[in-house]
Amino acid sequence: MIDLSTQYLGLKLKNPLVPSSSPLTASLDDARRLEDAGAAAIVLPSLFEESIHFEQKQLDKYLHSQALGNYEAESFQPVPSDYKGELDNYLDHLHHVKSSLNIPVIASLNGISTSGWIDFGKELMQAGADALELNVYYVAADPEQSGEQVENRYIELLTDLDKLINIPITMKLSSQFSSMANMVTKLQTSGANGVVLFNRFYQPDIDLETLGIKPHLELSSAEESLLRIRWIALIRSRVQLSLAATGGFHQTDDIIKALLAGADAVYLCSVLLNKGPEYCAKLLQQLQHWLEENEYESVQQMQGSVSQSCAIDPAAYEHSNYMNVIKSYRH
Repeated sequence: MIDLSTQYLGLKLKNPLVPSSSPLTASLDDARRLEDAGAAAIVLPSLFEESIHFEQKQLDKYLHSQALGNYEAESFQPVPSDYKGELDNYLDHLHHVKSSLNIPVIASLNGISTSGWIDFGKELMQAGADALELNVYYVAADPEQSGEQVENRYIELLTDLDKLINIPITMKLSSQFSSMANMVTKLQTSGANGVVLFNRFYQPDIDLETLGIKPHLELSSAEESLLRIRWIALIRSRVQLSLAATGGFHQTDDIIKALLAGADAVYLCSVLLNKGPEYCAKLLQQLQHWLEENEYESVQQMQGSVSQSCAIDPAAYEHSNYMNVIKSYRH
């Protein structure tokens, strides 16, 4: 029997497939379907600090407007005592998922301030999260801000949070750092238990009718997986923390490549949104079949075996591959 188990963030997972943050993990019923289909863990949708602050400001504004010009309104409480805001609803969902599933549940936090990361991170830990994913969705558009300052933003919030919570922390990174290997090493030194490569920055669009800026959501494509596979292969032997691949993993072949490159877990999102939670079972079946065909006894046996340090041609992950690709083009 093939052993599909893997270690991720200090957690033993029954296999490397982890449904990532999406509408599927926002639903208890869908989370159960994912577990039934073989998912090894799930990542909940992100809790956004900005949304919580906006909600509180709107509530404060409403309460203030109720009291203006009316003395009796000062003692009137227009908000029910059992009112639940976004944070309460998120914590309730986390609690219900944890109590209903037998697989690890990873909470996701998207913050904008150090205090927000710490306060909400502690709340998520106390609600039962098995690990915490820090989704630092930050676009460095200020020309006065240096690359070092951007990196320090990540390091400082991780360092502060690591002092106050005792569950594993993983950082979800974009691919836009000038020295990815150095950044991951810094995060490891600062207390990160893992990194997730890479966050997808959704690009805003321009509405030609109104000339307004509008959101534009496009699901990932399989071609995106190659960037993740390459970087995991490059840094696998240089760090000891857990590595998860995310973005563009639609086919079993790409999942296998990520594992060969050195991934400890592979996140799934778009493929499950397109084909349903049950498709996870098919991917697992195909993964097991490939391992059997290639005479592997376990996932751990093949993990990292084609990382840069183990590859037959290590330079192929770097510049020489670029030259070979250019020369290989034919009309």
